[in-house]
Amino acid sequence: MKSKGKYVPMLLLGLLLWLAWQQQWWKGPQRDPRVSAPRNTSITKTNHKKINTGNDPAALDRHAPLKYTRHARCRMDCRHVTEDEVVEILENGSVNTEKSNPHDEPCPTYALEGYSDEGQHLRVVFAPCEDTTSVVTCIDLDKDWACSCN
Repeated sequence: MKSKGKYVPMLLLGLLLWLAWQQQWWKGPQRDPRVSAPRNTSITKTNHKKINTGNDPAALDRHAPLKYTRHARCRMDCRHVTEDEVVEILENGSVNTEKSNPHDEPCPTYALEGYSDEGQHLRVVFAPCEDTTSVVTCIDLDKDWACSCN
């Protein structure tokens, strides 16, 4: 006669896996990027503009003159992003530390994310160098655009 007790551990394991899948424990806490700031950042208000300290608060001057790379211009044209929207993200966006590299050479790169006034969810990569900040690229996080920028 077969023992019914040998199936109990398998049933418990299955139940635990089902609960983990239902709760999505492995993903960690979910957040709405429009509501709260990502970890490792602090936001203060100065003249109604968010300043995100990120990894190196002195490196990213949110009011420096902007210089657009050819690649950034191409991506902006393709994705219908204006210079005003890029400035919005620079002034109000949150630093995505996973997509930023403050140790990049020759200049650090910071990926800022946010929503434009037109509702586009954008990531813009900035590279502050000396007295100007270069716009490296621009990404629409909600829509894939067919771009061919070389």
